[in-house]
Amino acid sequence: MSPTQRLHILKALNEAELETLGTAWEIFAHPHQCPPSLAPNDAPWLTWLMIGGRGAGKTRAGAEWIRAQALGLAPFATEAVERIALVGETEHDVREVMIEGVSGLLAVHPRRDRPTWSPSRKRLQWPNGAVAYAFSADDPESLRGPQFGCAWSDEMAKWRYAEAAFDMLQFGLRLGSQPRQLITTTPRPTALLKRLMADPSSAVTRAPTRANALNLAPTFLKRVMARYEGTRLGRQELDGEIIEDRPDALWSRALIERCRVADAPPLARIVVAVDPPASSSRRADACGIVAAGVTDNGLVHVLADETVRAATPALWAAKAIALWRRLDADALVAEVNQGGDMVRAVINEVDVSVPVTPVRATRGKWLRAEPVATLYEQGRVRHAGAFPALEDEMCDFALGGLSSGRSPDRLDALVWAVTALTVAARAAPRVREL
Repeated sequence: MSPTQRLHILKALNEAELETLGTAWEIFAHPHQCPPSLAPNDAPWLTWLMIGGRGAGKTRAGAEWIRAQALGLAPFATEAVERIALVGETEHDVREVMIEGVSGLLAVHPRRDRPTWSPSRKRLQWPNGAVAYAFSADDPESLRGPQFGCAWSDEMAKWRYAEAAFDMLQFGLRLGSQPRQLITTTPRPTALLKRLMADPSSAVTRAPTRANALNLAPTFLKRVMARYEGTRLGRQELDGEIIEDRPDALWSRALIERCRVADAPPLARIVVAVDPPASSSRRADACGIVAAGVTDNGLVHVLADETVRAATPALWAAKAIALWRRLDADALVAEVNQGGDMVRAVINEVDVSVPVTPVRATRGKWLRAEPVATLYEQGRVRHAGAFPALEDEMCDFALGGLSSGRSPDRLDALVWAVTALTVAARAAPRVREL
């Protein structure tokens, strides 16, 4: 139906009908808010992990799933569960978010089915006799003894005593033919969360904040996305990604965040660095294309990452030259180990006026990258914006290369760009109009 048709129908409904429609969760739920049918091992799941960004609708989905379990509502339940556990980081979180919150358990029920909340007893009781008990993860011992047929754990990734509270809850999930649990959380790289995600009896659904955009304030999306999108914090809190550091990597996430700025200042020299692949087959390495500039006082700013995968020489050359033109760069720095004069020839075929500075690798990738990492630690390099794919390679690059075994093409191009701008006597910079 068109928006006009929907509005016409809604205007014709009375208050009771509107309430009934508003609680028909199966109609309005996003795919990530609906329980998966099976776990990865093709068996019924025992743990459902709903991992998402802030405002992705995790609390609403959790409350609706518990409502379905307590009342035996199809298609999310086959029978009513008599005893339920609600576990939050603190008692305050359970009450203010999971139970009394705007998307909590009391809010998602129509009046006829709404449970009675007894704060002093920390329990919800439904008209059919089902009962849910509230627990704080800060007190794992409180979960010792009670037994349940299902459970909802909220924001488990930030529980202080996550392992202990989770373990105590598992011992209590022993009622019914198949006790299940739902965990709703914004992710953090905790050992428990990673272990649960790898468990074959776990089903995982994911969603970024933008998946629930229609239910969020436009100003929130515009302001918060503009500020945090692509950063480590934004990828974790908005995109629902698990962002980790490799202990032996040359760069860390925290270091890169300290080097991030919104915009670059006037620059005295700009280069576009290209790390060409050995071939143009689909299995070939990507062509790293990274631009950077340097200020009069020697502060380098990374400006763009236009890396392209499975590209023909003509395609990556055109992309690199387009970036060179857009930034009005001074030179195009190209690594020539793989192609020698061919690299210059490919670039000249696209635009013979582009000044190409050939560079040749005489040392390994680690030895080339280490001095550049030192410049970051000294505060001499800035990222003018966010470059998630490039930053992932930086924080995954150690003495043995990337953990995936792939070539660090974006990082190679970055190293060439920064090196070209910082090595003394590389070339006399032309005077730019600042």
